[in-house]
This record gives sequence, structure tokens and C-alpha cells, in this order.
Amino acid sequence: MTILNADALAYDDGDIDTNRSQNQHLSDLIAVRYSRRQTLMGGLRAAGAAAFGGMLLAACGEDGDGDGEAAIVNAGQNITTSGGKTVQLAGSVTSGTAASVQWEQVSGTPVNLTDATTNTATFSAPAVTAQTPLVFRFTATSPDGVRSLSETTVTLMPTMLGFTAVPKSLADVVAVPAGYSVSVLYRLGDPISGSVPAYANNGTDTNFAQRAGDHHDGMSYFGLSASGTAPDPTSSLRGLLAMNHENITESYLHPNGVTAGAVRLASEAIKEIEAHGVSVIEVARASATGAWSYTQGSTLNRRVTPNTPMTFSGPVRGNAMLRTRQSPDGTAGRGTINNCANGTMPWHTYLTCEENWAGYFRRDTGDVAARTAAGRAKENVSLARYGIGQGRAGNYAWSTAVPTDATSTVFARWNATIVPGMPNDGTGDFSHEPFTFGWVVEIDPFDPAAAPRKRTALGRMNHEGCEVGRTIAGVKPAFYMGDDAQNEYIYKFVSATPWSAADATATNRLAIGDKYLDAGTLYVAKFNADGSGQWLPLVFGQGPLTSANATYPFADQADVLVNARLAADALGATPMDRPEWTAVNPATGEMYCTLTNNASRSAGRVDAANPRAYTDPKTDGRAASTGNVNGHVIRLRETADTSEATTFAWDIYAFGAGSDLDPNNINLSQLDATNDFSSPDGMWFGLPSNVTGQATPLLWLQTDDGSYTDVTNCMMLAAIPGTVGDGGTRTVVNSLGGASSSAVTRIGKTPGTTLRRFLVGPKQCEITGIHSTPDGKSLFVNIQHPGEGGGAGNNTSSWPYTQTGAATGSARPRSATIVITKDDGGVVGI
Repeated sequence: MTILNADALAYDDGDIDTNRSQNQHLSDLIAVRYSRRQTLMGGLRAAGAAAFGGMLLAACGEDGDGDGEAAIVNAGQNITTSGGKTVQLAGSVTSGTAASVQWEQVSGTPVNLTDATTNTATFSAPAVTAQTPLVFRFTATSPDGVRSLSETTVTLMPTMLGFTAVPKSLADVVAVPAGYSVSVLYRLGDPISGSVPAYANNGTDTNFAQRAGDHHDGMSYFGLSASGTAPDPTSSLRGLLAMNHENITESYLHPNGVTAGAVRLASEAIKEIEAHGVSVIEVARASATGAWSYTQGSTLNRRVTPNTPMTFSGPVRGNAMLRTRQSPDGTAGRGTINNCANGTMPWHTYLTCEENWAGYFRRDTGDVAARTAAGRAKENVSLARYGIGQGRAGNYAWSTAVPTDATSTVFARWNATIVPGMPNDGTGDFSHEPFTFGWVVEIDPFDPAAAPRKRTALGRMNHEGCEVGRTIAGVKPAFYMGDDAQNEYIYKFVSATPWSAADATATNRLAIGDKYLDAGTLYVAKFNADGSGQWLPLVFGQGPLTSANATYPFADQADVLVNARLAADALGATPMDRPEWTAVNPATGEMYCTLTNNASRSAGRVDAANPRAYTDPKTDGRAASTGNVNGHVIRLRETADTSEATTFAWDIYAFGAGSDLDPNNINLSQLDATNDFSSPDGMWFGLPSNVTGQATPLLWLQTDDGSYTDVTNCMMLAAIPGTVGDGGTRTVVNSLGGASSSAVTRIGKTPGTTLRRFLVGPKQCEITGIHSTPDGKSLFVNIQHPGEGGGAGNNTSSWPYTQTGAATGSARPRSATIVITKDDGGVVGI
């Protein structure tokens, strides 16, 4: 989500309640046996060391408790460490001569030993779910073939957070724990072509179709092969970053802010349009411990903007509702906008999701009557449900700009008003243009020539993201989505096609997308008070989804998908507190969803899944906030752990709150100064290619907050969460606006030290977008709209310039991608 500059042109980010439905809210140590000869050698070590050359020196080792150092254990000595740590096995011959030495694993979870035929071998401790011993043997063999040996036990504990919590901050820098470093990789305006000049950052820059866009958001890293043409899911030194540019801080894009007037300057409007969309850039690391940079002249670099040609696929392709002046047959689209969260497909494509697209459209007064007179009254119901009422100019008023080419419709397309005298089917104007947005869009980052595809089977809404669940051969995969607006819903799409592992390496990646994303069943979630839930199918002809529906008569399945919100209303789905990012635990398959906040949540309209409505006071003179001010994170586990399930169990993982708020009814998760947060937004689990995505995976949680910013800038936390049902029930008493109520909710185990603040961002930013290299040693994070409260001549931040010590001043702030690495070269976060 983006909070826009207050002195910019009027902007509607879609964070409004258009839901008028009345739906209810809601391992034993292992005995090692020796041969008789080995036992004899072991018993004679002290006395016969010179003769046999086999005496081993034992010394104390490190405990590997999270201090960032490698755990070192000498032969004969035992230690305890945790998953992800580098363990060094040290053996030495104190007298005599050894012709050869050898480290070997005797028992336990297999590991890969490096330098096993030297005195010092190393391995990376694997992730485990419980205490697990690994036994290793060091053998020294004398020139005459006599062996002497010793054994060492390394006891593994589950992966732990390995850093000290970062304190809250209002400074204009990105703060990370001691032992970590931050570098800035890709900033607003950075050129992605060798022919484009460096960014001046004074408002004079043009050609954003070949520059980094603004408001960096959801992001995925794709490993790139040595040839530089194909995916390599193991590559951690070279890859592609695909990222969203959700929005703009327009006052910083122009020399003196926005030029006043009833008609927008075309030069300003086109710059603003092109600064939206998606970037795909090639990135590389100089060495395993070197610096990251992006390759400005890479042939794979690409900008996808609101003007990029696209195609529709799935059930709505060619439908009458998609017919416009630009695409009379309803098969083609133009561009994507307000792209917030994302999805990374196992076949190496990128999903970008259109969130607050509705606010960009102009709709003149009188359009309701015009549609009614034209026999298109249903469209009024649909447009209203998605927040496109009449009498609105549209964000940034782009439709008022006059193009230099009289035949161009790049500005006119943002006016959804019916044009008198045009064909009534929408082919002569852009009255159907709003129906071409609100979709999940698939991009092949490895093929800049491939047109992105809008996947209509996944429904139309304020898509925050689209996260694929675990892929299991022979099982239909599920894709989880949130609709980010007040009192909207959580959805999942289950493909009609069972997963085949061979598809992960297919070369026609968009064709694989066709296979899994163009046919299936879209469901919406209903959360019950007893901790159970149902997935309700959005299928035409079932239940109320028919032409007889009084509120909105559905014509067919395409109509259901275009109007997913109205279909979900009719089914009785549970209205939620702004469902944002979804994330799936790669070890358990549990799905987490951030519920950022809800200003319209009242004491009289709480339920088990959304149980809080309260007043949150401010320390900076601002008026107190009300509703579910600080948000929470809900999670669910599918019945029988299958993505095809139509029922689930749920609880609330954590409630956002300041640590000083009421512990009985607000700070229900007992957060303290090391982990209190507000307005959870971005969320992501570590990759299963490294320990942060194995056994007990690491969860990253990012905030987009305007409520706790009197105390701290937005932040990112790391967590090792438990599982659904690991806590209990809790009664929450609400008192707000003279009304009171109570709700019994399901709450997970108190996070405690398993949730910790890892990063605090610069002034007035949002922390959003996260991914890592396959080895987990480089973490990419986006810093969105620093200094968004200011403007040209009134900078309220100068980040990223301040990251290297510069003071906040004349330099305009820029959204940017940063890279976080561990100074010792280890896996980030543990």
C-alpha cells in the first residue's frame, strides 16, 4: 500500500469500504560400534602415540548460539549448534606422522563435508525440527597403515534468529543489526539502457520507459545461467530482479512539482504514467563476498508500463466486458498499473498484481444515467462495488492531457465515461477500460519480447499478491490472494491441472502458465468462530451465482470472475481487515495473510477472525486513530494438508500493537520493545533452497504504517513462527465510539524472542518487497517512497544519499532496492 503526498494532486488509493454486503466478520544419541582393532588403537593412544602416530588433541569449541561465528569443534569434543551455522571439524596429530587423515560422517542427517581429507573439514548445519545429533569420525593413518581415531558429536537444534533486535528509529537511514551491511542497488530513475543518461534527480529527467520506475514494491529474484539466457535456480551470483513500481511521488518527478492548471501537461503526464509498472533488470555479484550491481546494458533489461501491449487469457478473454476502442474483440489489453505484491512461479515466471487501479479512472457526472439509458445498468452496480463512482477526475487527472499525436489514446483511455454517439458495446470509447484492470499479470522475465498475459481465471479485484502453495506431483496447486481494501476477502485459485515436476524446467514458460492458470476454480474464504473455515467456490450456476440474483444477475462464468467481489458478497464470505500479502510456509504448507488495518472496523462489527476495534492514541499531537489500527496476521492450514481442500483450520499468528497498549484487549501477542509493530503488509518465507526455507522456515514481515510513525519509521521483522493451533482462545473486549462488544478469537503461541525487529527504514517510507538469492546470503528489500510527505523544495528525506552519512537536505529522495548481506558471508537472519 502507498500513502500519497498530501500536497500532490488528489489521489484515491482504493482504501475505502465499498462492501455494502451484510456478511458476518469474523533424537537419541547413537551408539557407535568400533572394530576390535579400532578399540585397541583408541585405548593405546596416550601411551603409544609416538609409535602409532595417532594421538588426537581435544579442545573446547564454540557453541554456535547465534553470534555469527562458525562453530568449531575439535575431534573428541562435542558441541551444540543450530541449523544454518557453518561448523568446522578440527582434528590434529600431536606426535608422529600421519600419511593420511579423513573426516567422515558416522550417523545423523547427511551433510556435505568440505575438505574431508584434511585436518579441518567444514559443513553447513542442516535445518531440523527437533534436537538431532550428528556423529563424525576423524581417522589418522600412519605410514605403516595403523589407524587412530576419535569421534565428535554435533547436536543440532532448530534454526534460531541470529541477530540482536534493531531499536525503533526516526532517522533517515536504513538500520540493520550489527554484523550486517546495506548497499543500494537500483534507484528511481536509474537507466536500464546504455544509451540513457544518468539520472539528474532534479525533475528534468525523461524517458521513464527506460528508467527505473517509482515506488519499488513486490519483487522476485531469478537465478540466471552462465550463458545469460536461461533460468538457473541455483545461481546466487547472477540473476534477474523483477519488481513492481506501484505508484509515484509526483512532486519529486517534476522541476517544481506539478504544474497547476485544469489540463495536465502531456510531458508531465507521460512521465508519471511510465514511472508505474514493472522493471526486469540483470544483477550480478562480483564474487561470493563482493558487491552487487545491476547491468545497465543487459539485453534482458525491460520496463513494463501502463502502455505495454498485453493479452488476456482464461475464461474472460474475448468477453464483451473487455471490448474497448483499443481492443474491439476484447482479447488485448494495454499495460498494468498500481502493481503491489507479486508471485514467483515454479516455472520461473513473475506474477505482478494490480491493486488500487480503480482510482486512476475518471468518470463524469451523468454517466450512471447514461449507462442506465443504454441498457447497461448492471455496469453501474459493478463500477460502484469497485469504487468507481461518477463525478471523479481520476488520480493525477491524466485524461485531461492533450497528446502531441492526435491519434494517440494514451491519455483518453483513463476516462471511463460513455462517449455519446459511440457504439453501445464499448468499442468506440473506453467505458469498459476499468474491466481490463484488477487482474493478475504473468511476465516471462527471460523473454523481453513476450507479451505479458492477464490471467482472468484468478478473478478481478484489488489484487495484493498471488502466492503459490507447495507444489506436489499429482496434486492440483493452489494460489492464494488478498483483496486489499477495507472489509474485502481472501481468495484461492485451485488449478484444474495436477502439478508435474517436469514443468519447472520447460522452455515455453508462458505456455506452462496457460496450463496451470487459465482453468480451475476460484474460491473465497469464510472464517468460522470455532477456528474452522470453508472455501466457497465462485462458480456460475451454483448457489446465488445465477441470472436470478437480485443484487447482480450474473450472466456466465466470465461475469462471475469480472465481478468477483459481488460473487463473494453473495456467497457470504468473511469481510477482513484489508487482506494484503499472502505467504506459504514451505515446510508445512500453511498460508499466512497480513491484515494491515481497518479504519472502518467498529466495536459492533467485530468477529473471531477480526476481533479488535479500539482507539490508538498518538504522541506527536495527531488525533487518535480508531478501528483495527495496527492490524494482524492470520494463518490457515488446509484440511489434510492438501491444496485441493475446501475446508481449513485457522488462528491469528500475531496482533500488531505498540508494546505500551492494553495487553488484555489490544497487545494480545505481548509484543515488547524488540518486536512491536503496526500495519503488517509485505510478507515472505525464506526459500527452500537454503535453511531459511527448511524444517522451521524463517518468515519476514514488513510494515506500511501511518499509525505508529509517531514512534518509529516503518520496519521489517524476522520470525520463526509455530503452527496453526499452537496457542489457544482469547476473549477480546472492545469499546469504541460509545459501543462495546466482545469476540472470542483463536490466537497463536506468543511469539516472544522468535519474532525480532531486523530493519528500520528511513523517514516516511514503506518497507515492501523482499526476495533472496537461492543460498540465502543476499537479501533484496525495497524502500518505497522515502520522504513522501515532502516535495520539490521541501524534502522531508534525502535517502538513499543519507545512507552513506549525508544529511537530509537538497537531494530529492528516491525509492530504491537495497541488498543486505552478512559480514561473515553467512545466511541472512540466522
